[in-house]
Amino acid sequence: MLTLDSFRKFFSNHLILDIPSTTFEKGVHWVKGKNGSGKSTLFNCLAGLLPYSGHIKLEDIDLRKSPEAYKLKVNYSQSEPIYPEFLTGSDLIQFYVKLKKSSREQVEELDQLLGVSTYKNQPCGNFSSGMMKKLSILLAFLGNPEWIILDEPLITLDKESQIVVSELIRSRAKNGVSFLFATHQDFENSLINPDNTWMISNQTLESEL
Repeated sequence: MLTLDSFRKFFSNHLILDIPSTTFEKGVHWVKGKNGSGKSTLFNCLAGLLPYSGHIKLEDIDLRKSPEAYKLKVNYSQSEPIYPEFLTGSDLIQFYVKLKKSSREQVEELDQLLGVSTYKNQPCGNFSSGMMKKLSILLAFLGNPEWIILDEPLITLDKESQIVVSELIRSRAKNGVSFLFATHQDFENSLINPDNTWMISNQTLESEL
C-alpha cells in the first residue's frame, strides 16, 4: 500500500494540499478534481519530483529516506511530459532501461503496442504532443513497478492509442500492478474499472464511496 501521513505542500507561503492521513490499498485508483485543484502537484510529490512536508511511504519504504528503492517500485507519466529537445526517444528509453532495470523484450513489446518505433530515433523537439505522450507512457511501464502513476493518461492520444493504453492498464492491473490515475473530467471507460475513486477539493483528498 501507498500511504501519506501529515502530508502538506506549499508553493512559497501558499498552502496547496493538506492531507492528514491517506492510504491507497493495492488496486486501481481514480483521482478526480478540477483544473488547478492539486492533482498534478500530488502526483509529482508521490513520484519524488517535488519536495513536501510529512511522509510518503510504499509499504515500509520512505520516499525521503530511500528514494532509489522507492522509485524502482513507483513509475510516473506526467500529464504534459517535457523532455530535452536534443535527446531522441531512443536516448530516453535506453536511460530508463538502465534506471528501471528493464529488459529488451519488455521495451520491444511496449514499443510495438504504442507505435513509438516509428519516430523514436527523432529528437524530442520534433515530437507532437501525442508522440510525446506515448513515449511517456512507454517509459512509465518499464521495469517491474508495483505502482504506476498516470496523470491524464488519455489526453492528446487518438482513439486507437487510447484503447491500447486502456488495455495496458487493465492487463497490468490483472497481473498485480496498482495504478493511480487522474482526470479532471468525468471518466467513462469500459476497459478501466477503478476500485476506488477519490476527489481533490478544498486542498485535501477524500475517498468517494
